[in-house]
Amino acid sequence: MAYHTLRQEYMLMPPVTRAYTTVCLLTSIAVQLDVVSPFQLYFNPLLITQKFEIWRLLTPFFFFGTFSFNFLFNMIFTYRYCRMLEEGSFRGRTADFVYMFIFGCITTVICAWFVNLLFLGHSLTTMFVYIWARRNPYVRMNFFGLLPFRAPYLPWVLVAFSVLLGNSVLVDILGIAIGHLYFFLEDVFPNQPGGRRLLATPRLLKLLFDTHIEDPIYNPAPDERPGGFDWGAAGAPGAAEQPRENENQ
Repeated sequence: MAYHTLRQEYMLMPPVTRAYTTVCLLTSIAVQLDVVSPFQLYFNPLLITQKFEIWRLLTPFFFFGTFSFNFLFNMIFTYRYCRMLEEGSFRGRTADFVYMFIFGCITTVICAWFVNLLFLGHSLTTMFVYIWARRNPYVRMNFFGLLPFRAPYLPWVLVAFSVLLGNSVLVDILGIAIGHLYFFLEDVFPNQPGGRRLLATPRLLKLLFDTHIEDPIYNPAPDERPGGFDWGAAGAPGAAEQPRENENQ
């Protein structure tokens, strides 16, 4: 019964979230079983440029560490907010979601080239959290049932939690900065006088991923929370996602 429920939940995950979380989980299992070493996965500009180990542009986004509390925490947040974005403001726009993914990865790699970061998945997760939080500014939340706040403060709560765990806040700050850059370019600048959308999704991605017609009347509620985990969120009853054109007023 538990296997059937788990399998059903897995198949209900939207495709990009399912693919990314599966690769992350399999990567950690492979490291745990000594099939691969973290030294083969981490971000190293010298090995990329001098030895052409091109895979290091991708593998740093897949490894969240071996099985531990940090791994579980990061995987839950990655699954949760990646899925809520894909099923919420990106519903019916898989190509746009993939393009956001690509934007986040490329921007993170460019930044990591100049700072000492070995693994980049945590920054990408923080970017997801930041974008979701800015698009759902009125959602009431709590952290482990102790600290109530509204969604836009969630990324900063995670920064404080990273400090408590003894982790470097650089990866969180980087994720917040990249998330804010995406939010500004996609949600703020196009609505300004003389502004335009600078992150238009390439037609090739739309041909590859947008195979169905988007429901024009769908308006997802921000408190749709997949998976039943309540780490980091508790929506107010009846809360509704604000239209994107009104978010910046």
